[in-house]
Amino acid sequence: MKYLTDYTQEAQTALFKELGVFFAFSDKQFEEKKKPLTLYMNMGQGMVAPIVNADEVRRRLSEIYQAGIAADLAENGKEAIIRRELNNYECGYSQDITPCVDALVDYDITEEEIMTQFREATKDHV
Repeated sequence: MKYLTDYTQEAQTALFKELGVFFAFSDKQFEEKKKPLTLYMNMGQGMVAPIVNADEVRRRLSEIYQAGIAADLAENGKEAIIRRELNNYECGYSQDITPCVDALVDYDITEEEIMTQFREATKDHV
C-alpha cells in the first residue's frame, strides 16, 4: 500500500525545480546552492525558496498535499488508511492511538473511527 508521500512526491519535486526551492542544512550547503543576486527565505525544516516565490510555494504545496490525501482516500479507503497508520506508528505495541490520530488529522477521519479499527485489529491479541 502506498503512503501519502507516494502521492505527493513527484508533484513536490516538480514544484521545487520550477520555483527554485532547495534544501540546505548548513551554511555551507546554502552557499553552494544559492544563486547570486537572489534573496531567499527559510521555509522551515531545511527548505529554502526565493522570497519572490515563497507564497506560491506555500499555496501549491498545500494543493499538492490536499490532492495527495484525496488520491489516498480514493485508492485505499478510510479503513485501510487507518490500519496502515496504526501499523506504521506501532499503536498495537504501545496501546496508544495518539500518533495515528495526529497523522490523520487532515484526512477527516475521527478518533472514534480510528479506535474502532484499533479495537478490531487488536481484538485477538488481548
